[in-house]
Amino acid sequence: MDAADGTTASTSTTTGIEATLDGSVGRIVLDRPRSLNALTLPMVEQLEQVLLAWAREPLRAIVISSSSERAFCAGGDIRQVRQNTLDGEGAASLRFFATEYRVNHLLAASPAPVVALVDGVCMGGGLGLSVHGAFRVVGDAAVLAMPETSIGFFPDVGATHFLPRLPGELGTYLGLTGARVSAADAVGVGLATHHVRSADLAALGERLVTADLPVELVLAEAATRPGDSGLLSRRAEIDRTFDADSVDAILEALRAEGTPWAEDTIGVLESVSRQSLDLTLDLLRRGADLSLRACLDLELRAAEGATQTPDFVEGVRAMQVDKDRAPRWGASRYRGIAAEGAVEWSREV
Repeated sequence: MDAADGTTASTSTTTGIEATLDGSVGRIVLDRPRSLNALTLPMVEQLEQVLLAWAREPLRAIVISSSSERAFCAGGDIRQVRQNTLDGEGAASLRFFATEYRVNHLLAASPAPVVALVDGVCMGGGLGLSVHGAFRVVGDAAVLAMPETSIGFFPDVGATHFLPRLPGELGTYLGLTGARVSAADAVGVGLATHHVRSADLAALGERLVTADLPVELVLAEAATRPGDSGLLSRRAEIDRTFDADSVDAILEALRAEGTPWAEDTIGVLESVSRQSLDLTLDLLRRGADLSLRACLDLELRAAEGATQTPDFVEGVRAMQVDKDRAPRWGASRYRGIAAEGAVEWSREV
């Protein structure tokens, strides 16, 4: 796999992942455009193999990009996870999540700086492939979100680690509501490190390979101002209303706020799975004091239970299978996290 002579060496061109060594830079291209690069088990398995192999190479950088202008990565193939639940194949879903989370940790621990070039849709698992790296570059069209509460799940891929570390209660707000984040928002709150015009992202990827400069200097040369963050302008309201340890207390604070924004936010929270809200808030509060590895371990235990619940099956049906966008939620079955870290559910799960 040695490409120190400056040649381009391919390590994989299968499963929707194209991975090559281009000189001393590893390049990963997400290439499943018809599905907005939604991650499958073969994709995350291939990513794990590539990253483990590249950890032994003296690389200057690892650059992750997409072959599609529409999306960096829309998340995991959650429809398949739902089908696994219906088919009684929960072990297959657990294998997917465990592998995906190991990939998230490998990106965070990479000895070579990871540069994600993000444009278009970047949601769920897409953030897991980008936010853990040293450098996150967003283009003009980038839209980031963790919308899992709308499908009866919870923000995973290390979100229980990175969301609590955003300023104030912004991470709590984003995790519970699934609100979309623009390029300006992403840079403003720290989900992204640089903004580059969409039209210049491909050239930036090439320059990261050819320029005889440190990665941070190449990025600094290309970076432009993304404009003001609308999300940051709401921070005072968000901090006032989302600084609570129960969903009921957050809803009460929003009602007391009494603004159009607060009313809209109440509508969002009341439209998603209450079970997901309860689980998400607990995981975010715990994640504030845990390492990334500990967060991922806890997320895996939560994912194993959450994917077996009626809310998950119904949420994915409504939002991604039938697409009627009218989920019929049940009562919350989440019962908390025991002292030893086990995620507890009611007996029906």
